[in-house]
Amino acid sequence: MNLNSPLFDKVRTRPVAEEARPEDALQCQHPACARKGEYRAPRGRDYEGQYLFFCLDHVREYNQTYNYFNGMSDAAVQAYMKDALTGHRPTWQSGVNGAPDTGTASKIDSATILRERIERLRRMRQEAAAESKRVRVGKAAMKALELLGLDETADKALVRRRFKEMAKRLHPDLNEGDRSREDKLRAIIDAYNYLKSVGLA
Repeated sequence: MNLNSPLFDKVRTRPVAEEARPEDALQCQHPACARKGEYRAPRGRDYEGQYLFFCLDHVREYNQTYNYFNGMSDAAVQAYMKDALTGHRPTWQSGVNGAPDTGTASKIDSATILRERIERLRRMRQEAAAESKRVRVGKAAMKALELLGLDETADKALVRRRFKEMAKRLHPDLNEGDRSREDKLRAIIDAYNYLKSVGLA
């Protein structure tokens, strides 16, 4: 296969070489900044593959205000979101060339379908965000939580409360000097101390 063929260029997924960095990009492109422009930032939707070069402070400032959809109407943004559901690939209605519609099947309006898809996408994003915020516990922490009769969803207040309850139940001074459960009390104290050390109590 000839990689330099003009036919091959038509099917490339990305450009052969990255856009050359302009000479003035050696300096930050923010007005009145003399620092070195080491960090690149996208120019915008209409300038795919083109970048501005800033110093660290100005690239952070630029990224906080960057909006890919700037200048697009609400309808255009909605159309973009609709296309994003299929990865911006073309789709075709199923059964277009099939048997004629007898009128028994109800037709769902496309706006309703779009709203449902957007809602489903929003729910999936919320679930993913909640999952990423959930504290991941290791085996040792899981074992310590199990000793207290808890699982990984327990918060700090619940861990402290459960520890106090179990310590009162097992402490010899509160059980007429009965030392038969002292080993269990030590295990619970060790588990609680470990959970405190890893920030779970």
